[in-house]
Amino acid sequence: MSAPTPEPAEPMAPSAMPTESEPSDSARASLEALRSEIAKAVVGQDPAVTGLVVALLCRGHVLLEGVPGVAKTLLVRALAASLEVDTKRVQFTPDLMPSDVTGSLVYDARTAEFSFQPGPVFTNLLIADEINRTPPKTQSSLLEAMEERQVTVDGTPRPLPEPFLVAATQNPVEYEGTYPLPEAQLDRFLLKLTVPLPSRQDEIDVLTRHADGFSPRDLKAAGIRPVAGPADLEAAREAVAKTTVSPEITGYVVDICRATRDSPSLALGVSPRGTTALLSTARAWAWLTGRDYVIPDDVKALALPTLRHRIQLRPEAEMEGVTPDSVIASVLAHVPVPR
Repeated sequence: MSAPTPEPAEPMAPSAMPTESEPSDSARASLEALRSEIAKAVVGQDPAVTGLVVALLCRGHVLLEGVPGVAKTLLVRALAASLEVDTKRVQFTPDLMPSDVTGSLVYDARTAEFSFQPGPVFTNLLIADEINRTPPKTQSSLLEAMEERQVTVDGTPRPLPEPFLVAATQNPVEYEGTYPLPEAQLDRFLLKLTVPLPSRQDEIDVLTRHADGFSPRDLKAAGIRPVAGPADLEAAREAVAKTTVSPEITGYVVDICRATRDSPSLALGVSPRGTTALLSTARAWAWLTGRDYVIPDDVKALALPTLRHRIQLRPEAEMEGVTPDSVIASVLAHVPVPR
């Protein structure tokens, strides 16, 4: 999430959180501990860390956008190490085939039978590096995995592990030789998080760590250890599902998304899938901040990362310097807030 746009506030300290059942409280504390653990490897990207946690709570996927070298891949690797889950990385290239991602049937001469060899998608956190550098045929190989959480090969569906999250990266520069993701696939990503360049002080901290011997290739040496696990995540998801949403909040979410469809700057507004996504992320953020109910500020805090990739600008608006973020900010400023 970029600096000039509204971002989630810091979660309240545990002492300020309302009393809840012990499993829910313990799960929140474990997920909050992810922040400090990931910070041992990644400096100054707390909003992106928050977005990844929200996506895990909502069983969603994340598109990370940033220039090369801002630790997008390292961020996901550090999350996997802190969460004690499996992770695999695929470098998307123009010659990558769908079977290189999903797996394929391999003939075994000894048994004279075909056996399925799982691809890297059979993991908990899949890092799809530079996803826009592979052709649409290979990009679409992830559609079933992201939506149905399974892979079908030779007519046989094979379920993916749980939890399962695709963290895809793309660069906002070097568009030559790339294949932009179609709107249908962009809509499958719960959040689009921008990973900005670090501030001067953050960059000094990065250099200081490297001078002291930090290596991004060795997270164990950096002191990163598992502070949460799948059980904590499942308990947290159950708590999020119990977070109350009033009719006023539901109407507010719908009004925001419908307003994008009427915007003169947009050729494509937010779909109903985007409406449900915004409600889901707002509920997850409300729970993370220590409440069992959603308020308008929760919706506002997650509106940009949840909706920015689900809208399409008109060419004339783009030429005038309008951006998806500015359109959403304008919508938030004009849609009446429930009291």
